[in-house]
This record gives sequence, C-alpha cells and structure tokens, in this order.
Amino acid sequence: MAAAADNSDKIQITLPSSSFDMYEAEAPSLDLEVSKAELLDMYTKMTVMRRMEMAADGLYKAKKIRGFCHLCNGQEAVSVGMESAIEHTDHVITAYRCHGFTYMRGGSIPSILGELMGKEVGISKGKGGSMHMFASEFYGGNGIVGAQVPLGAGIAFAQKYNDIPSVTFALYGDGASNQGQVFEAFNMAKLWDLPVVFVCENNKYGMGTAANRSSASTEYYKRAGYIPGIKVNGMDVLAIKRACEWAKEWTSSGKGPLVMELSTYRYGGHSMSDPGTTYRTREEIQHMRSTSDPITGLKQIILDNGVATEADLKAIDKDARKEVDEAVKIAEASPEPPLSEFYSDIYQPGTEPPVIRGREPKELYYYN
Repeated sequence: MAAAADNSDKIQITLPSSSFDMYEAEAPSLDLEVSKAELLDMYTKMTVMRRMEMAADGLYKAKKIRGFCHLCNGQEAVSVGMESAIEHTDHVITAYRCHGFTYMRGGSIPSILGELMGKEVGISKGKGGSMHMFASEFYGGNGIVGAQVPLGAGIAFAQKYNDIPSVTFALYGDGASNQGQVFEAFNMAKLWDLPVVFVCENNKYGMGTAANRSSASTEYYKRAGYIPGIKVNGMDVLAIKRACEWAKEWTSSGKGPLVMELSTYRYGGHSMSDPGTTYRTREEIQHMRSTSDPITGLKQIILDNGVATEADLKAIDKDARKEVDEAVKIAEASPEPPLSEFYSDIYQPGTEPPVIRGREPKELYYYN
C-alpha cells in the first residue's frame, strides 16, 4: 500500500490494485485521503474491540457468560472501516457476530459485556445476550440465520418511502448466503431500487463448513446477477472505508442496491463452543494472523507515515487493556435484571393491554 505524507494533517494513500474486484460497476478510486487523527482513531477502536472480545472469551471460559457467544477476532476492520465511511444517521443491521458493530454504533463496553453476562447494565437489560444487541440506528444482532437481510431491505424501503436521505447496510455471512430470503430481498430491493447495500462478510467458514463445500459459487458479490457488486479486501480497514464511501454514494444517488463481499477471516471458532480447529489447520489460522491481521496492517501504515511512534501505539494498547478491564469490573458488579423485567419491553409504553396471557399464574386442574 503506497502512501505519501504531507505537511498537513491529511495523508494521501493509494490502495493496492487487489483491493477491489467488480461486477457490472466501475471500481472506486484506489486513492483516498485520510487524516492522521482518523488513522489513530481506527487503530484505537480496533484495538479496544479485540481486547473486548478477548475479555468475553475469558468470561465465557470462566462460566460467567452462558449460552451462545460469537466473537469477531480478526474481523475488526469490517465494522470500523464501515463506520468511518458512513454517518450515524445511516442504518446498520447484522447477524449474531455483532459485538463490534454494537460498539461502533455507540454501545458502551460495560453494556456489551454486561449483556453477555445477563446483567442489568446490559444494552438489552441483560435479556438478549450475544445475539441480541441494539443501539441507535442499529437493529441487531439477529439470531435467525439470514433473517436480517429482508429486514434490512424493509428499513431501506422505509427510507425511500419517507424520502429519508440515508442508506442501510445489511450484513450477513457466507453461511447465510444460500438462504432463500436473501434472494427474495435482492429481488425486492432491485424492483424498487432501494438504498441498501447487501454486505456478505465472507469469513470462509459457515459454522464448520468451508464456503466451497456449501456454495456452488463463492463469488458472493456476483450472486444477485441483476445487482452490481464489489468484492473488497475485508482485512484492510482503509479498503473497506473507501468501498463503503463509494457504496453509500451509489445507493443514495438513486442507482439502486449493491451487493458487497468483504473477504475476511475469523481467528476463533464459529462460536465459543467451537474450537475451530477440526475443519481447518492451526497453520492456516497462524498464516492469516501473521500476513493479514487488520490491526497489524494499519499499525504499519501509521508507522511508515510517521503518524505515531511504536511507543505511542503501545500506550494506546495499554489504555485499551485498562479500559476493557475496568468495563469488566463494572459489568461483573452489575446485578441481574429484576424479575419485573421478564414481561417488560413487550409493548410500547402506554399501549400495554390490561391482561397479557401467561403473565399471571393460573390454577392447574388435574383430571383422573
């Protein structure tokens, strides 16, 4: 990745030609301008995100997190790069590997870790867990495979219907790419030219099955056929930033939907119950860590352009560790939600009916 620093706060960067593959569309420019402050901000957020996921790993192994827990170690560039390219008024909806997106959409670290532990401080009051986290203009964290894709098309429909000048990014994994509802959403989005970017996070494995064993075509960005597509190096936060800027401009200008494939990689298993080593080799994982890590890649750009020193970046790493450690203590100290929360958040405030079936215990009658 070529870059040239100037005397201002801005750095001109030229992305590698391998950053994008296109389908029925002209590629974005490989040149982008980014401020030194933004580079450090992206590095900080990815570092905090990885530290947060490492904390979640430890809490799960200590049996302080129960149920499902899907970590995004290795995929930090996706949410950070995307968020750096869009406005907070744009909409994001994703699947269950959602902790990083929740953080980027404004969720605090204690609220995310607290939610994982079922604590009152949790972003969903401890009632949703790993797969059900929500924030402003962020619609989850959806546990049903692929269900967020038609929901994302619905959000985009509301944007167009109400003439709201914003875009929806609807993310799904390669494992969900063969769901029928994904193709139904493609069809509706193109029929109505909705301002939606369908984003396939291709981390190479759906649960324990390699993409080429489950998909007759692994060119996910070409899957819609009648919708243009772009494939992006999903381990490069700057490539993602540039691609998402381009995608937002495309969809918001009335050209209709896009399909974006982000080629990324998860270091861990599908979830915490999966060691992730029975269907791939440890050598493969180590190779990806040593050659394509998104944090290491951005770190090198920062150092090469004199944005910060090794000591500066070590200080950021240290601060990230401290911030997450303090967040763990806050989350652990939080109580569980009270029993009164069992039936709350079912209806809009003020619209709750006088009787809700199943809320009050009833006598049980037994017949001989």
